[in-house]
Amino acid sequence: MSDNIACSHCHLEFNESVLIKDGEHYFCCNGCKGVFHLLSDEGLDSFYDKAGKTTLTPPTMQYEDSSNFNAPAFYDRFVKVNSDGFSQVSLIIEGIHCSACVWLNEKALHKMDGVIEANINFTNNKATIVWADDAVKLSAIIDMIRAIGYNAFPYDASIQEIQANAKRKEYYLRMAVAIFASMNIMWIAVAQYAGYFSGITQEIKTILNIAEGILATPVLFYSGWIFFRGAYYGIKNKVVNMDILVATGASLTYLYSIYITVLEQGEAYFDSVSMIITFVLIGKFLEVLSKKNAADTLDIMGKNIPSEVNIVKDEKIISCKLGDVAVGDIVVVSSGEKVLLDGEIVKGSGSFDESNLTGESEPIYKTIEDSVVSGTTSIDADIHFRASKDFEHSTLSSLVSLLESAINKKPKIEQIANRLSEYFSSVILALSFVTFLVWWVWPHSFEVAFIVGISVIIIACPCALALATPVATLVGLSLGASRGVLFKEAAQLETMANVDTLVLDKTGTITVGKPEVVSEKIYKEFDKSILYSLVKSSKHPVACGISEYLKKEIDIGEYILDEYTQVPACGISAIYKQSKILGGNLKLIHDNGIDFDYESDNTIFYFTIDGEIAAIYELSDKLKANAKNLVTNLTSKGVNVVMLTGDHEKTASKVALEVGIKEYLSEQTPEDKSTYIEKLHKDGKTVVMVGDGVNDILALALADIGIVMGSGSDIAVDIGDVVLLDDSLSSLEDAFKISRTTYGLIKQNLGISLVYNAITIPLAMAGYVIPLVAAISMSVSSLLVVGNSMRIRLKWNKN
Repeated sequence: MSDNIACSHCHLEFNESVLIKDGEHYFCCNGCKGVFHLLSDEGLDSFYDKAGKTTLTPPTMQYEDSSNFNAPAFYDRFVKVNSDGFSQVSLIIEGIHCSACVWLNEKALHKMDGVIEANINFTNNKATIVWADDAVKLSAIIDMIRAIGYNAFPYDASIQEIQANAKRKEYYLRMAVAIFASMNIMWIAVAQYAGYFSGITQEIKTILNIAEGILATPVLFYSGWIFFRGAYYGIKNKVVNMDILVATGASLTYLYSIYITVLEQGEAYFDSVSMIITFVLIGKFLEVLSKKNAADTLDIMGKNIPSEVNIVKDEKIISCKLGDVAVGDIVVVSSGEKVLLDGEIVKGSGSFDESNLTGESEPIYKTIEDSVVSGTTSIDADIHFRASKDFEHSTLSSLVSLLESAINKKPKIEQIANRLSEYFSSVILALSFVTFLVWWVWPHSFEVAFIVGISVIIIACPCALALATPVATLVGLSLGASRGVLFKEAAQLETMANVDTLVLDKTGTITVGKPEVVSEKIYKEFDKSILYSLVKSSKHPVACGISEYLKKEIDIGEYILDEYTQVPACGISAIYKQSKILGGNLKLIHDNGIDFDYESDNTIFYFTIDGEIAAIYELSDKLKANAKNLVTNLTSKGVNVVMLTGDHEKTASKVALEVGIKEYLSEQTPEDKSTYIEKLHKDGKTVVMVGDGVNDILALALADIGIVMGSGSDIAVDIGDVVLLDDSLSSLEDAFKISRTTYGLIKQNLGISLVYNAITIPLAMAGYVIPLVAAISMSVSSLLVVGNSMRIRLKWNKN
């Protein structure tokens, strides 16, 4: 009797002297020990009850030391700190095949202490992980991913193409073997089928079966290895995935065919084994290509960003790392180069292509004192500009981060689909087994029962169900980005598709937001430099209009003001040489005890000094193009359009009448706007709020969807859920169209998947589908869902 002791994980026997003792358990290596404790900690130790005493292969795959992920250089490049103070990283998870893989990784990571959030996008395998760095290190997170059978590396758009090419090459080799073998098997099958009708000896039949078996073996075990690998980790972690269905169906058919060949009785199905693997592999490859194509628009902003720029230092032009450029540095951009930082031109002029941000192909001419935005391209401009933001906080960097974040936020409908697909494969295995038993009882044929049961396994497609939402969502996000509509979360597509109320701010949203002075009335002589100093620091469109008007004066200067205060939805107050000065609307002067009124249909700006009216300015703003069409189109589709403005009644009434808005409220403070949004919610409305200023932030935050103009205040852009990069109302209408079209496609995809399974599974159970046809149908269903999702892009390209 042997004195050797079996390893508690792999069950291989060793002398006790070489084993690692851990309590009551023995392990042959640290790898087995680690996997054993992982399964136990995750509540998956029932795996050993199922495996019995079967010997397992000890973990041997070697990865790069995970401690490298904790290096400061890695953190500087890939790890960000979010607004809540937690660390955040984007990773590509290698080895994900289906929604069950996504579920397993997310579940394992969520169980770790210190992990706040783990979202994985099935379409591109990109994971966004948020964790408390003082509670768990990134290396531990990587170790967990590797322990459950996957690998992770940092997401970098510039190297993503290399990874994609390597994956394509692997598929090419596996498909080449599968297609070559399958073609030769089909030639042999022709001879078998011909002999079936014309007569063939058992000896010749056995020789042909052996030939088919030899060709089918590399197809199953080399080309089909990705399915076996996925199935292994699915079983290991108690998750029934698509790979288990494919591997089970193909393997059982292969073993049964060997049995038939050896006994020289019945029909072998090596051709079905080869075709099952080949067609599913080809379908999976086309699916990978389609998903990558859908994600390309989102990646195009992030990849090919140069790592260095030219700056002026000590009157010399030198090369500098992009991340080292500080606010105030003078950056040099030559014609044909991309602008990588935000700033203000101090030298030179020329035309810029802003189509990457706004979707508009018309070049924009800019000169000294004009702003340049990162992500745009110089067409013929050789300029110097002063950086107003570093790269981390630039428009380009912010857009890339928002897009990456958006595709990882799952809509509710996707979460429901994922929960369905979790149980789908288990149900299919159960149905297959029941089908096998029924057909075995009647008509008492093991062969017929076996083939029918295999067909049920093969024809079922959880992948189509899992792909129904993420591919359509990704196409919608990429289409929005290409048209200047930035959704910060994928979930907002679903919410916006069900909106019934649109609330619009007036200035900068319905109107251009650049009111011009059309009338000036002086009631008291004063130094206009005082008024210029008051309005110059404000970003409010009315203040900007006054500032631009006063710039035309000859001797305008700027003074230092004390107690400078911006009063939301009212105006500005300050002290100059012990005199109290006010600039704003009628409410501001009334609140300060000044009894005065002035009638006009235009926007009115009052300027007072020590309680006396010094001047009144009338300003008029132009309506944005397409404003009336937007209101008409949305109203016809059942969306109630409301206008809220801080302007006075006459101006509000004039604008509302011009664009066709029937419901509006004037002289609204930020609190009034937010109260109105809350009232709509109490009435059961789903609300979109569109604004651009600080006075809109409360309403934007309370609305189901807050939409901001890209030129709006920084805080409004931060709070908004959707950003219109070109500030146009055409983009707002596009946002509604994209969200509704995408949501409609998601429902169509779910319908296609459910109808497909509802029809094909009963047909397979009834014995009307052979395994070969089942394999083709399974692949076609996934491609049908992906192809249907791509229709949105084709439709918009025609427009």
